[in-house]
Amino acid sequence: MNKRDFLKGLIFFFPAGGVLSALAGAPAAKETEVQDAGPKGADAKGPGAKPYNSRDHYYGMGIEIGKCIGCSRCVEACKAENDVLRDPFFFRTWIERYVIKKEGEVTVESINVKSRASKEAVQEDADVLRTFFVPKLCNHCAHPPCVQVCPVGATFSTEDGVVLIDSNRCIGCRYCIQACPYGARYLDPRTKTADKCSFCYHRVRKGLLPACVEVCPTQARIFGDLRSKASRLVRFARMNKIHVLKPALNTEPKVYYAQMDGEVR
Repeated sequence: MNKRDFLKGLIFFFPAGGVLSALAGAPAAKETEVQDAGPKGADAKGPGAKPYNSRDHYYGMGIEIGKCIGCSRCVEACKAENDVLRDPFFFRTWIERYVIKKEGEVTVESINVKSRASKEAVQEDADVLRTFFVPKLCNHCAHPPCVQVCPVGATFSTEDGVVLIDSNRCIGCRYCIQACPYGARYLDPRTKTADKCSFCYHRVRKGLLPACVEVCPTQARIFGDLRSKASRLVRFARMNKIHVLKPALNTEPKVYYAQMDGEVR
């Protein structure tokens, strides 16, 4: 029996607290040290920049809903960059289409699952008052519930504000998937471990933007360093009325929405 199977077996016999106590002496998962600069096009530091220090950064993403055209290029780029399953039910990021009807009824659908034909049929409905697209992804919370419930420390927060998963530690117990209030996690059937958006952390630490931000044709997504006054994200937050998803949960999400309708959830 390997370590993963052994730990997974413990979940069925002990509460999470007991497992945590048993693993108290295990070292916490840490991000790999890389000598690189910040993201280009957002907070880049030119040639000769200092070695990357995670304590100097605190990343977040802004989304301008009015600019999203629902083209799904971000979704396709994310799947290609991060080897996400092509199955239509597995996403690190996805786009929801909100349809507000005249009588107040709200319909929400993922355009990455529905066919284009069904999408156009809704647009022609005479009862529709307005429609808009809302990109969704992991919110990289400052107080992430997924980190709190993970019994083996596989889900953790980095010093620069990104919530990651150590697939070598994950035992596939699904606690984090159930705890996420944004539905941003899934179990990869190939590895039997949890997966989600990582802000393309491997790119960010090399001085690149997340793949979804880089390919957006309308610049509806803005990525940046919240600790930099010159950051596009800081300017975005200053110039717009900012909202977050499910603010009552006090998770302090770091995905910020501008022009968000009250029906968005």
